[in-house]
Amino acid sequence: MNKTKCEKSIINLRLIQIHRMKLILDIGNTRGKAAVFEKDTIKEILVFNKKEIVSEIKKILKKYKIKDSIISAVSTLSSEEIEVLHASLELIELNYATKIPFSNLYETPKTLGVDRIALASYAVSMYPNSNVLLIDAGTCVTFDFVNFKKEYIGGAISPGLKMRYQSLHNYTSKLPLLNSKEPKNFIGKNTEECIHSGIVNGLCNEIDGIIAQYKNKFRDLTVVLTGGDTIFLAKQLKSDIFANPNLVLEGLHKILTYNRTND
Repeated sequence: MNKTKCEKSIINLRLIQIHRMKLILDIGNTRGKAAVFEKDTIKEILVFNKKEIVSEIKKILKKYKIKDSIISAVSTLSSEEIEVLHASLELIELNYATKIPFSNLYETPKTLGVDRIALASYAVSMYPNSNVLLIDAGTCVTFDFVNFKKEYIGGAISPGLKMRYQSLHNYTSKLPLLNSKEPKNFIGKNTEECIHSGIVNGLCNEIDGIIAQYKNKFRDLTVVLTGGDTIFLAKQLKSDIFANPNLVLEGLHKILTYNRTND
């Protein structure tokens, strides 16, 4: 009888851990994103300067009662920052050794970016038994493929929109630095129009072309677009896609839940 009660207590504790509010942290090179989840729903998303992570987290913890957290950082945080976070939260630092809900068949698993690990985790959780191509349009454009067996195979990395505009300006003597803009026509009539046409149409055709390659090889392919340039690119792509700019946060939440469930 005591053993049964003990087992029930453990199950109830795990259910409480799974369903209580969680803090998801996605830290880039200069900016950070924090998402507060209640069960599977995002209650709030905050964007802040990476240097202010400690003060921003303290503000969040004053507003919400949170313990469970996961952090994904593409750049290094200081040991002092990490210590403060660990003191305030039951924190998982995502890396190649973290428990994940898919098989990682990447030939160099230690070099697979934490953002790409998060996206693959989202894919296998939300599209089980499916072939999924995830496209993250940010600083770089990454393509990540997970098959119907929940196996991460690999993908591709390409320069993002901003990087393409910057490279034209930085590696030439006269081309101006422009912000991304939807081309009025694929035939540019002046230098600025030619830059927009070349970069935006070039990237959209690249994405559509890569999607076509995958569709030729894999049946029943689901394509998902995420990242900072999601809204800008989604309306210009010819391929059928699902678009959601917050999939890295969603994927990190899936990893945190998976780890708490399988502790």
